[in-house]
Amino acid sequence: MASFLRSYYRRAPQPTSAELTQLLQRYALSPPRPLDLASLLSFGRPVTSTSVLSSVTYALAELPRRLAMRVRSLESLPFIVGTNPYIANTLNAYRDSFQLLATYPAVTTLEQNKQFTQQLDALVQRHANDIPTMAKGCVPSIWRLAYLRFRSFRFLESAKYMSPTQVSNFLDGAIRNRISVRLIAEQHITISHALEEAMGVSNIGVVDMLCSPSRMIRMCESYVAELCSATLGASPSILIDGHPEATFAYVPVHLEYILTEILKNSFRATVECHGTSQRTLPPVRITLAPSSPVANGGAQSNLFSIRIRDEGGGVSPSNMARIFSYAFTTAKSNDDVDGGGGPYAAQQHVGVNLFTEMTSKGLQTGLGSIAGLGYGLPMSKLYAMYFGGSLELLSLEGWGSDVFLKLRCLDEAGDSAI
Repeated sequence: MASFLRSYYRRAPQPTSAELTQLLQRYALSPPRPLDLASLLSFGRPVTSTSVLSSVTYALAELPRRLAMRVRSLESLPFIVGTNPYIANTLNAYRDSFQLLATYPAVTTLEQNKQFTQQLDALVQRHANDIPTMAKGCVPSIWRLAYLRFRSFRFLESAKYMSPTQVSNFLDGAIRNRISVRLIAEQHITISHALEEAMGVSNIGVVDMLCSPSRMIRMCESYVAELCSATLGASPSILIDGHPEATFAYVPVHLEYILTEILKNSFRATVECHGTSQRTLPPVRITLAPSSPVANGGAQSNLFSIRIRDEGGGVSPSNMARIFSYAFTTAKSNDDVDGGGGPYAAQQHVGVNLFTEMTSKGLQTGLGSIAGLGYGLPMSKLYAMYFGGSLELLSLEGWGSDVFLKLRCLDEAGDSAI
């Protein structure tokens, strides 16, 4: 306990050096350009020495711009919020990474690129915890300090100094920025490795041109079912209909995150509504609908649709307006009036790394708990919207919920404004 309190001690953020201030000011005059999906894909069509060197030039031009924007965003937070150690540590990490990339010499040979790629990979890993770290400081209501032993002591962080809308806008911007940074960085890392290693014929860097939603669903089902059974004592099955054989071009880790979070909600709701008898649990039904010619002129739609239906009792009307709000959850927690805390109480104790599963693949893997954190749906919606898709949830109270997920097929080049 004492060591934890020491690690939480507030300190004013480190001031920026004169050199770093000048760099940030220079990059502030050159904001990030819209992420050019066509350019990202072109670096891997095909992978050659020339395309890899073009990719590293693009990465060195765009990554510092996005990191500078994130530094400025963190520096603009209210001073007292900036003294939160989670926020301060993240700010210092972004400053260091920005300075590294903004001052990195031009890469003109494959050997220089190999060295740069190693440093870029280390940078990506260093920032694996950024979003959950900032969330600890920005949305304190889900974090408790040894709650069962010290019920009166709670974190009262940014909620006192920032409105829910401000917190939501800040996290939205941070997550969108993070997605773009990881896409650019991981695309370059992947195609650089592709020069030396055999790569799947359907892959263009991080984009799988033949991504199979059916296969991804089964992979996520295995993880979520195990998690649900361990937490609640049972888990429903999944039935896939529509076009289970269909594929489309997409970033698999993005789809993995979205599906994992939606399935966790559906599995939990189903078990809580129907009990733990495996024989009485209705399945979660998933319908896959690939793009098809539309009526007017036979043009090809560029959206892959996924519908996920459960019979978990639905969401009450009073909660629907908050369903995509950060830190809102319908799962019972420690501070329920009955004092029992439900099956999720242990997930919120200090000392448990709630984000272990999530950070093992950056932001793309589901949280290592079945419920209670309130980040799954809002973050999934951001992922879906990133390339021009959408995520909607409809509820029939007393019966279940339908999630309609539409994802843009990435085989059509275009820009995504970030």
